[in-house]
Parts: sequence; C-alpha cells; structure tokens
Amino acid sequence: MVNPPLSPVLSSALTEAGIRHAFFTREGGVSTGVYEGLNGGIGSADDPVNVAENRGRMADHLGVPRTHLLSLYQIHSPKVLTVTEAPWASPERPQADAMVTVTPGIALGVGAADCGPILFADPEAKVIGAAHSGWKGAFGGVLEATLDAMEALGAKRARTIVALGPMLSQQNYEVGPEFEAQFLAADPGNARFFRPGARAGYPHFDLPGYIAHRLAAAGAGRIEDLALCTYSDEARFYSYRRKTHRNEPDYGRLIAAIRL
Repeated sequence: MVNPPLSPVLSSALTEAGIRHAFFTREGGVSTGVYEGLNGGIGSADDPVNVAENRGRMADHLGVPRTHLLSLYQIHSPKVLTVTEAPWASPERPQADAMVTVTPGIALGVGAADCGPILFADPEAKVIGAAHSGWKGAFGGVLEATLDAMEALGAKRARTIVALGPMLSQQNYEVGPEFEAQFLAADPGNARFFRPGARAGYPHFDLPGYIAHRLAAAGAGRIEDLALCTYSDEARFYSYRRKTHRNEPDYGRLIAAIRL
C-alpha cells in the first residue's frame, strides 16, 4: 500500500514572507493503531522505527538532513534554547519548550496534541523560533521568552510574524474552577478567556485567544491564528483530550517546524 503524501497546514503570513515551515498533520505517515499516520512523538510508545521514518519524511519535506529536524524534551516551561548546530550533541533531548536560531538548514520542531505549536520569524533579520505553548507555558511566559531570545539574535519583535497552529479550541476545552481562579488571580482581565460550559462551574478556556493576547501585549508584529481544533478534526490531528475521553492507551504527537 502506498502511503499518502504529507499534507501540512501552512501559515499564509509565513509563506508570504518566504519562510519555510509546516504544521504537519497526521497525513502521510507509517504509524498504525492509535498512532495511525505521521506520529512524530519520540516520547510516545509507538514503534521507534515508525517514528523515525515519520520524522525523516518531515525533514525531507522541509529540505533539511534527517538529523537536522530538532525537537525538545518538553516540560511546559518558559525555557528557550538558542540553537547553533545540529544534531544535538547528546542523544538525550534538551529540556525546554522553545528554540530560536539564525543558522540556515536547521528545522526547529515542537510537538503538540492539544497544546499550541507556535512558529516565529523575523524575515528581515533572518531569525526564527518555535515554541510549545499549552496553558502552563503561555501563563509562565514562554511566548515572551521566545521573543526575547529572538531579539538577542538581532530580531525586532515589531516585525516578527507569529503563527498559531492547530490546538484545542475553546469549544472543547472544559476546565475546573481552580483553573479559572488561577488566571483571575493573576489578572482579572483574564475573565475574557472563559465562558460558561455545559456543566455549572466548569467553564471553557480560550487557549488560542489567550496566546494571541500575550503575544500582542508583548509587541509581536503580526499574529496569525490558523483557527484549527485538534480535538474536533480526528482525520488530521492527534488530541490528548480525545484520547483521554476514549480511554485509549496513548496518542500521537503532531510536529510543527520552521527553518531558514
């Protein structure tokens, strides 16, 4: 059986700026079972041979050596790494949630399956970044830290393009009262990112809206939300929350990547 081609989602803003990137979907991979498709999750329990082939296909698509699609051991932190060479010096992936670089030929990749994969580029300065931003990362400052790290390499945040990839939409993001209370304690204005849900006391959180707000407040120049929900589009996206609701043993990870 011939595997279907990769069908990544693209940001029109990054494409117009001539920045090579991809929000990869499930389409075009060799994994099977709950991982069916293009699972890029090194940390998943999928067959490592299949994961390596899937990631290799992503690197091929981006036009970099298969050793040069980098990803992190993500820990929901604001930690950002500045990357100068590939592959990683150690087989153990660094623990962080964002990367920036000015080095051509390296693809910065982040994994997600409901959290926000966020790609950054200042086309004029030729500085790029990629961040994994769930609620913890966004709340903790990973978006601002990525912009700071890019500026340290010569970027200007006012001309930086930021693309928000597929993530959990507010429609499908029910949270508990303690979750909402944490956000309201930090800033009462965060009430705008919550709306009542079907269950009393369990509101729905607008993750992409909150991410876009943090980016705008930080001075990002152009913000594009692709407005795609991982939970509701099973054919194209993996979803941790969908896996949990179905009591499945594991789930695949989507990769978003960018390169100079």
